[in-house]
Amino acid sequence: MENKEDSGSKPLDFIRQIIGDDLKTGKHQRPVTRFPPEPNGFLHIGHAKSICLNFGIADEYQGNCNLRFDDTNPSKEEMAYVNSIKKDVEWLGFTWSEKERYASDYFQQLFDFASALIKMGKAYVCELNAEQMREYRGTLTDPGKKSPYRDRPAEENLELFEKMKAGQFREGSHVLRAKIDMESPNLNMRDPVLYRILNVEHHRTGDTWKIYPMYDYTHCLSDMIEGITHSLCTLEFQDHRPLYNWVLETLETHCHPRQIEFARLNLSYTVMSKRKLLRMVEDRHVESWDDPRMLTISGLRRRGYTPDSIRNFCKTIGVGKSDSRIEMGVLENELRNDLNVSANRKVCVLDPLKVIIDNYPEDLIEEVRGKNHPQDPDKGTRPLPFSKELYIERNDFMEEPPKKYFRLGPGKEVRLKYGYLVQYVSHTKNKESGEIEEIHCTYDPESKGGFAPDGRKVKGTIHWVSAAKGVPVTVNMYDRLFKVENPEADKAIDFLEHLNPQSKVVLQGAIAEPGLLELQPGETVQFERQGYFCIDPVESTTDNIVFNRTVTLRDSWELTK
Repeated sequence: MENKEDSGSKPLDFIRQIIGDDLKTGKHQRPVTRFPPEPNGFLHIGHAKSICLNFGIADEYQGNCNLRFDDTNPSKEEMAYVNSIKKDVEWLGFTWSEKERYASDYFQQLFDFASALIKMGKAYVCELNAEQMREYRGTLTDPGKKSPYRDRPAEENLELFEKMKAGQFREGSHVLRAKIDMESPNLNMRDPVLYRILNVEHHRTGDTWKIYPMYDYTHCLSDMIEGITHSLCTLEFQDHRPLYNWVLETLETHCHPRQIEFARLNLSYTVMSKRKLLRMVEDRHVESWDDPRMLTISGLRRRGYTPDSIRNFCKTIGVGKSDSRIEMGVLENELRNDLNVSANRKVCVLDPLKVIIDNYPEDLIEEVRGKNHPQDPDKGTRPLPFSKELYIERNDFMEEPPKKYFRLGPGKEVRLKYGYLVQYVSHTKNKESGEIEEIHCTYDPESKGGFAPDGRKVKGTIHWVSAAKGVPVTVNMYDRLFKVENPEADKAIDFLEHLNPQSKVVLQGAIAEPGLLELQPGETVQFERQGYFCIDPVESTTDNIVFNRTVTLRDSWELTK
């Protein structure tokens, strides 16, 4: 079925054009794609691009998308990663066809296919060690050399392969290699390894297998077994495509998926290498895989990102054929666009300065109404307690304000949003530090709601929280993890040298309106005039609510360039 574009939408990307043509010509009735993560780490924003592409195409063309775990390296794989990946895919809003699949489901079939290659004279058992194999492989300019074990009879290779399977050889002593072309200009075709010995228990198959297939060999056959029509990979697999096709063509399989490569996501102010992300976790540069500074999907979720914002980001950047670096601001703007519509407004004073309204009744705590969303009246209002003593932001007061300063200071009158107009009277300082401790004001009792009865104009509006009813909270002010756009640009400098020391600043003693305690897990709100925040599900306790800054109200990094 052809994908129908909305009028005025962007043209189809090259992958959707290919799929559309295949459906028009009847080559396929519907597309079958797959998302094939290795369960050896947590997914990140780059994987989200692949998820949205593969599952999105299946949705758009009424096809299927399989979730398949390429679990062929048990030394690095865990069920915890499997469960995390499933949770991430579901959180992004996608469901896979039938039950999730595993390469390990096909281990016997893969072994049988390898045996068939041996019988055909297209694979052999090699006893070169790793160093010798690198030497024999050659370089980009020099052809490789044939292994001295390359021309063993098929019967001997089958016997050795069975012994490998039975665990009769030590790790690294024997491998199964494809017999292709040691002079090929493509190094991937110079008799690549198909199987190696690993005496490691597998998280699904236990100790049944002593040999495990390599990714390139496993991937194409798993695609074939599942009836995948279009195998979508990132550009680094382009040079692996000839091997993908060689395996399927040599075995004359009933199904030959088409591998198509697209550009991976490179995002500024971060790294995407799973190895480097793991190093940051293991060396404690971040707290965990779901640290809100990490662009893992679990980290983004904990920070307060929404599935819609990530899907919209992936749609905005599109699918291309050449690598490029996407500005972090593109992702953050998609989040702002989503939260500006969906997030309720709340009030939290991050750096509190006490204000005392001298002429306000001593014991009165009244209720004013705050809008939950200024652009959406259907979201209604909420009660805000107002009292004699309040907290405002410390930077909303200046002892010697310049011209055109519209916040609180000597001679200034401001609007307390949703409350009253207040006029500065005096302030007190700490004698030792010189820090301002309290502001004294008077209020206009007739100005409830922030409007003067005599029509006088007050330009400044600031937010506040009742000192009597406000709730102390901790706020994690998260920012970009790295202080340079491309931490990997200079290979002579360790990327960790570019870590941003201000990527997490913890504010103790912020004061929040009481309604913030009613937030649901995963709900992100706007702290008025501050940014978007959510409750941290890991650090928060009943005695100490911790908020994470999700994103600022505008791109402060762009302003500093």
